[in-house]
Amino acid sequence: MAEEASLAPRRVAAPPKRFVRQQVPDSILNDPRLRAAIARLPSNYNLEIPKTVWRIKQAGARRVALQLPEGLQMFALPLCDILEEFAAVEECFVLGDVTYGACCIDDLTAAALGADFLVHYGHSCLVPIDVTQVPSLYVFVDIQIDVEHMIEALKFNFEAGSRLALCGTIQFSSAIHSARMGVVDFFSEVVVPQAKPLSAGEVLGCTAPAISKGSVDAAVFVADGRFHLEAFMIANPGLKVYRYDPYTKALSSEEYDQAGMRKARRAAIEQAQRGKSWGVILGTLGRQGNPQILRHLENRLAERGVVYKVFLMSEMSPAKIGLLEETIDAWIQIACPRLSIDWGEAYGRPLLTPYEAEVALGFTRPWWKRCSPGNEGHLDCSSSCCSCGDKDVLGDYPMDYYARDGGPWNSVYNRKPTKARS
Repeated sequence: MAEEASLAPRRVAAPPKRFVRQQVPDSILNDPRLRAAIARLPSNYNLEIPKTVWRIKQAGARRVALQLPEGLQMFALPLCDILEEFAAVEECFVLGDVTYGACCIDDLTAAALGADFLVHYGHSCLVPIDVTQVPSLYVFVDIQIDVEHMIEALKFNFEAGSRLALCGTIQFSSAIHSARMGVVDFFSEVVVPQAKPLSAGEVLGCTAPAISKGSVDAAVFVADGRFHLEAFMIANPGLKVYRYDPYTKALSSEEYDQAGMRKARRAAIEQAQRGKSWGVILGTLGRQGNPQILRHLENRLAERGVVYKVFLMSEMSPAKIGLLEETIDAWIQIACPRLSIDWGEAYGRPLLTPYEAEVALGFTRPWWKRCSPGNEGHLDCSSSCCSCGDKDVLGDYPMDYYARDGGPWNSVYNRKPTKARS
């Protein structure tokens, strides 16, 4: 009997409900009442409501939290009404803190408020759903635009046979891929670059694909603003970049002060190297601050014998930081690299990114002492590596904060083995 019991098949536990992947059933997709409710929302915004309803039902969720960036918050209450009516949700509430990106996903607050499901709108999946404190769903909010106009604009403004790269923000990902299919026979090459784990063509304000120099003639960035575009330009300093605004339908040539930015960041690093007491800020706005980076930097600081203090902050400002600077000579902020790049000079002490801290502490060779492969003697060149005399300018400043193959300073959750960097 005991032998028979040992041979009996073991019951395998069902997978967590957060991983169920069945397609949305027709009973939800074709529900006339649900379709009528969806019709009251903008038709060119894909809010993935049937998928959300189905996913919440699968999870058996009763208290659902919604998190939306400022530009989408006007849809928050209609979405709550729909989910309460069609997904058997007892209470749907909206997280009101500012949401800058997917790094701000606030599953911790949602869990503290008793939510058993979180829907995050407008951003891609940076924080994997297998590490969130509550089952979570990312809704990219794909926006439909006039792709035909974009195709004609590309053909009109660039010569046949040109080599182009197309990229932009996640909302326009499907439009970018559709436009590529529409021009692939007109141009000699049309690439949609990717910085994994991001989607092909997707660019964040802190993470952008670096395109091999000389492989394309120009890049066209699809967005209605410059924040994400600037990350792409920082990662590709020698590339001619244009921006296609899908709302104004205008194609504009874009510039970025590459040398000025690098000069300012180098000055901050060199000033920090003279400091004796450092402060490390861990951002607490959603998941902006990654504890694994904090542990890494604490080990680095201890290895160099640097005195430091750790501070937790949801948001930073020169006024707030200024109150703490009496005993602090330099800061490292683990929140958003663009706080340092864009506004670092507004602070009274150097405000370094984790990458810049690696440079300042001597663990990573600075960009001004490196040449980019295939670019010796040109933009990314320094006298220390090829003796051309161009000492300080457009080195390969990495924009890889969430890139899987980025440096040890980055915040990716599924990391590839770190590459050796000279």
